[in-house]
Amino acid sequence: MNIGEAAAASGVSAKMIRHYEQIGLLPAAPRTDAGYRQYGAREVGMLRFIRHGRALGFALEQIRALLDLWQDRQRSSRQVKALAQAHLAELDAKLAELRAVKATLEHLVHCCHGDDRPDCPIIESLEAADPTGAAATPPPPATSSARPGRRRPSTVGAESDPPSTPRRARTMAVPAPAQAAGGSRAHSSAEPQRPTAAIQARTAGRRRTP
Repeated sequence: MNIGEAAAASGVSAKMIRHYEQIGLLPAAPRTDAGYRQYGAREVGMLRFIRHGRALGFALEQIRALLDLWQDRQRSSRQVKALAQAHLAELDAKLAELRAVKATLEHLVHCCHGDDRPDCPIIESLEAADPTGAAATPPPPATSSARPGRRRPSTVGAESDPPSTPRRARTMAVPAPAQAAGGSRAHSSAEPQRPTAAIQARTAGRRRTP
């Protein structure tokens, strides 16, 4: 059968049949000498399998895995069940999101008066940044660690004023020359004593000799 007849037998449009062949989900059909695709009962069965899987919400990659398990006669049902359970968990998550959206929409519809006035909470919720209807809260302004009412000391004046330690160093360094001068006077006063002691020793030696 040609592609039109295969589409009618499987319930899948000719456009989707070409798409499934392009992505490799369906093997490429053999062609006649004129270039027309030819499909058999096997390809029609695969198209029906794909359509049923899409009706249950399976993704294309999940359907690809199910097709491999379907064609594998030595498969284990544990693998099929694992795929179905994973898809069921995804459906539960989507269902929870839909319930939250439904509750929000019901609340907005209940708050809207539906009269001739322009005020409408539905329009206001669509204007908000948050799709759930709550306006986006701006971030709090940055606060400094200094308490209100107290000015933080400026570092400019501290850098321009000279530190107190060098002042003490300058006052304590004043007597240093005096100490050095005193030391030099002590040294100079000790120098004349050395010749006097030597002379006294020589005089004493001369007195002892006959």
